[in-house]
Amino acid sequence: MKQKNKIIEVYGLWFADLVSLLAAFIAATYIRFGNFRDMGDRNIHFLVCLCLMLFCTVYSFFFDWNRNFLRRGIRKEVMAVIQYNVIMLLVVNLMMTMMKWADAFSRLVLAYFFILNVCLSLLIHLMIKKAMRTYYSSGQNAVKVLVVTQSNLIDETLDRLERDLDIYYQIVALACVDYNMEGKAVRNIPVVAGKEDVIEVATQMALDEVFLNLPGISQSNMEGMIHGFEDMGVDCHYSLELPGGDANRSKVESFGNYTVITYTRFQSSYKRMMIKRVMDILGGLAGMLITLFFLPFVAAAIKLDSKGPVFFSQVRIGRNGRRFKIYKFRSMYIDAEERKKELEAENEMQGLMFKMENDPRITKVGAFLRKTSIDELPQFYNVFKGDMSLVGTRPPTADEFEKYNQYYRRRISMTPGLTGMWQVSGRSDIDNFDDVVKYDLMYIDNWSLRLDIRILFQTVGVVLFGKGAK
Repeated sequence: MKQKNKIIEVYGLWFADLVSLLAAFIAATYIRFGNFRDMGDRNIHFLVCLCLMLFCTVYSFFFDWNRNFLRRGIRKEVMAVIQYNVIMLLVVNLMMTMMKWADAFSRLVLAYFFILNVCLSLLIHLMIKKAMRTYYSSGQNAVKVLVVTQSNLIDETLDRLERDLDIYYQIVALACVDYNMEGKAVRNIPVVAGKEDVIEVATQMALDEVFLNLPGISQSNMEGMIHGFEDMGVDCHYSLELPGGDANRSKVESFGNYTVITYTRFQSSYKRMMIKRVMDILGGLAGMLITLFFLPFVAAAIKLDSKGPVFFSQVRIGRNGRRFKIYKFRSMYIDAEERKKELEAENEMQGLMFKMENDPRITKVGAFLRKTSIDELPQFYNVFKGDMSLVGTRPPTADEFEKYNQYYRRRISMTPGLTGMWQVSGRSDIDNFDDVVKYDLMYIDNWSLRLDIRILFQTVGVVLFGKGAK
């Protein structure tokens, strides 16, 4: 997660700096000449602008001038922006002299550019900083961390983490392994578990990562705990290297100012994850337009068929235990949830899911909506919001999640999807919940953009021919 946010920060600021640079250069040229006709040699102006953009790119990626961006106060931000612009002006002036462009280019344009770009880039940086702080202050967007440590190290550990962790981390709970502190709180952070029940408690938490600071406990004694978090799909940062760890599932990095070895099953480029999110946004927008087209016809059919609202919403469990509301066109009678208890004996699914042939709770229109998968169109809104992805795992219900063990929990270590591997593998032919989990974990362990695209094409075939939909 740290790498993902770092990539967003670096590339986002680079793009913002390029936008600021172009706007400032165009404005400076217009202020100097009053129009764009009398600017002299346009090719020279274009080349100078190109040199400025090249410098911006090199300075951003090779000198990383925006490192510690979120930790810089206003004064440091002003100094960093001024330094960046001064060096850029000196380098471009040197290039202009070497290329003999100086006589054909107005130095007053560069003077105006310097003033405008300092002001504009500083304003944009401050706006981005405020927006990112607001975004990551939300519990939904923050990286939720459980800290596992010893009683005598709690204060020191929290001091270091709160001082050095980036703002997108949120410490949501503590576990103390050598003293019973459950039910207490340290700095308003609850102590939720001890050594013996930390895995069981964490299974039911909304949790992204775990940090272990346990120098007083031998590494071999912590192996079971680390493997427990690994099985859940939760990234585990251990402050010392664990002998016998799987090198393919671990990496040495920093957490705050600790050197840790991180164990994770998910080893994928976050650049590809960013592409996946862009696909979700575009797909979500397209899907919402399709939903709007169907809405008046579906709404009329639902209303004529049975009493109740057009839309159905239900709390589902998303990535790493986050709760969200899923939306569908209503395909059942309004008392469907109450009647479900009466039908439990006729459940045709082994395990935690409920499935029944000719379910009496489904309306006549609902049967058609389910057969054609039209009932799921409103979920494109969930995809656009980021609660779901176009392709992912099946989002469990809240009561189903409460019965999960750590093996089942790993299936929510990725964002749930509108479609997925088990849906295109003949979902009506699957009658065992463990098979659903198997397909979901197969998807997680083999994830790639190519796999997502393949599943999307297969989904189109499934929907068109109604295969596996009941």
